[in-house]
Amino acid sequence: MLHIILYAIVPIFVVMGVAFIAGKKGIFTGADAKKFNKVVLDYALPAALFVSIVSASREMLVHDIKLSLISLVVIMACFMIVYYVYKYCFKGVTQADAAVMALVSGSPTIGFLGFAVLEPIFGTTPYVALVVAIVGIVVNAVGIPVGLSLLNAANEKTNAGAAGKRPSAWAPVLHALAQPVAWAPILAVVWVIVGIPWPDWASPSFDLIKGANASMAVFAAGVTLSSVKVTINWQAIMGSILKLVVMPLAVLAAGLVFHMDPENLKMLVVAAVLPPAFSGIIIASEYDTYVATSTSSLALSMVLFIGFCPLWIWLTDVAIKMFG
Repeated sequence: MLHIILYAIVPIFVVMGVAFIAGKKGIFTGADAKKFNKVVLDYALPAALFVSIVSASREMLVHDIKLSLISLVVIMACFMIVYYVYKYCFKGVTQADAAVMALVSGSPTIGFLGFAVLEPIFGTTPYVALVVAIVGIVVNAVGIPVGLSLLNAANEKTNAGAAGKRPSAWAPVLHALAQPVAWAPILAVVWVIVGIPWPDWASPSFDLIKGANASMAVFAAGVTLSSVKVTINWQAIMGSILKLVVMPLAVLAAGLVFHMDPENLKMLVVAAVLPPAFSGIIIASEYDTYVATSTSSLALSMVLFIGFCPLWIWLTDVAIKMFG
């Protein structure tokens, strides 16, 4: 766990801290953070998602059908639970706000921290890559398009209402799918399913831009933190509870009920307890929607993850011995 803290968590806090100080000194502003986020959202993140997914294979996707199905159903169910909890349980929270929180607290940051956290615990094995790839496909090829559709639907409804027009049912979906962060992972999944081999020589062409993904996203999050008032209220706390308690609990329960392979189940639980997705914060900043609360929830979850990660590993071991 000390290795995880030093090699996966501390670097994030260092980069965010540097960006936070730079923001407080006026070197960068919230407007600059939006520009950084646009680079990540439209270029670096789509490149990273596409290359990581096309590097997988159909065999990896179907190797453990239980892993694939449980990842898809449970993570997306938790995604929608977060959406409806915020939409109906908090006064003054709009549909767009709820969509942002679903993108943040309804998704683990598997792309940024998946290998960094799972490999020190379970070793550098193909099964770790399998879990990261499958969860990454669910989060990025399913979760992001769904979240963007909900967010765009809310904005379309608001704009149509102001103009006195009936909102289009398909416009939000088409708008979401037109964005690189949505269509790039979907294209990659189709590529893998069709079975087209991805040439090794093609990946280096994406390496330079995708390398900016994690570092620029974390830096932008730090600048955003410096430009908004971080408030640890019940909305931020609820996001952390839904992410760090409800999602791994749901994964563990489903895995035990359907008798998943114990090692795969442990890896999936750890993947589920990863901090909220940075991509959600990027989207929140890009759309200027619910930025303060979602960023506050992310910051709180990052701190709590240090304790919740080993707790869930222990609870999973106990549950497997009792019910596995």
